[in-house]
Amino acid sequence: MPITSTEDTAERLARLQDIIEDLLKEAKRQGASAAEASVGSSAGLDVAVRLGEVETVEHTRDNGLAIAVYFGHRKGSASTSDLSPAAVRDAVKAACVIASQTQEDRCAHLAPPELLATACPDLDLYHPWAMRVEDAIALAVNCEDAARSYDPRIVNSEGASLSSHSSIHVVGNSHGFIGGYPTTRHSLDCAVIGQDGDQMQRDAWWTSARCAQDLESAQQVGERAAARTVARLGARRIPTQQTPVLFRADIASGLLGGLISAISGGSIYRRASFLLDQVGERIFPKFVRIHELPHLPRGLASAPFDGDGVATRAKDFITNGVLQTYLLSVYSGCRLGLPTTGNAGGVRNVHVVMGERDRAAMLRELHTGLMVTELMGHGVNLVTGDYSQGAAGFWVERGEIQYPVEEITIAGNLKTMFAGLVDIGNDCDFVGRIRTGSWLIDQMTIAGE
Repeated sequence: MPITSTEDTAERLARLQDIIEDLLKEAKRQGASAAEASVGSSAGLDVAVRLGEVETVEHTRDNGLAIAVYFGHRKGSASTSDLSPAAVRDAVKAACVIASQTQEDRCAHLAPPELLATACPDLDLYHPWAMRVEDAIALAVNCEDAARSYDPRIVNSEGASLSSHSSIHVVGNSHGFIGGYPTTRHSLDCAVIGQDGDQMQRDAWWTSARCAQDLESAQQVGERAAARTVARLGARRIPTQQTPVLFRADIASGLLGGLISAISGGSIYRRASFLLDQVGERIFPKFVRIHELPHLPRGLASAPFDGDGVATRAKDFITNGVLQTYLLSVYSGCRLGLPTTGNAGGVRNVHVVMGERDRAAMLRELHTGLMVTELMGHGVNLVTGDYSQGAAGFWVERGEIQYPVEEITIAGNLKTMFAGLVDIGNDCDFVGRIRTGSWLIDQMTIAGE
């Protein structure tokens, strides 16, 4: 079951910190000049229902430990899911053996001590949900029922699922740093199938939060899943053409994923990014600001320190359309001759400063073109920026939705798309690690009939 007791959580945190301390001592005893490790423990409940019947009920409890040892600039790593003292010693020994076989790498080293987090602020990330299995099942059933009863054209269901997980994560290294904190994450989702004549469509909706009280209600999730499904009935193809494209807010977050991958240190030092050597260059229009908020209370990606133990901090990636920084760990920063940005393990709560227009106003600004509401496949080449993905959505004329569209492909180049961003809406209606409104791109190629 999920961790629900404050005392239990404090005990688990203390135990994991003791494991880190013992592990670092063992690495030193085996001759390592430096070492770092992370350990985690999680517990949770997952329930899935379909057509009102229970499909799965799963209780989980997982542990994991990863250790890296350094002999000068030779590094070896090992991991285990067994946290017993004997298993920890064996993991350290395995890492030391691996290090003895590796070549020296000048960038294989710990973070400088002065960059390590010295405090672990309370980011309000831990809100256990003490829920009985029967209550979890009832909530998922209610969610699916709300979807199935929304419209007679909803004829089938892929089901609804509820998840509630608690975890504790501790990181430490031989510079004396040890930090850890507990987190929770809860979610509810539903997917249903609609039919009109011979055509069938499916769509879904979800909600996720650190605290169960921040979730959308089961009825809201079910009704939104059904409404999205029904809206897609009657979809058709459109002719091949070039047209403006509006990426709905939840889809626009995927474009940001392409940006983040392109400015990540690994892509840059490998010279495998279309944004190579672009820091200080304008890649978006001047109105665009994109920033990271790692200390956002209850943020789904909030963290006081990164995977290297470096203190996280708020920062802009894009200011006035100009790329401000790459996203670097200690290792990738060293490879580029730059300091870490505290992004080992990724970015934490990316926010785009939104414009003034709501969804309806963004459609009017689009006037005539395509609003994309679903993307399929992986069609981004990070080396060139070339972009091509299967898509579905709605055809818009004179600022109003005319009919749903399917079986098309949209294509362009991310660098050109970023530069051609016309506006960003204020219509973000979901909670996630990346928050943005809808994006209006001036011109893209649509491959259809």
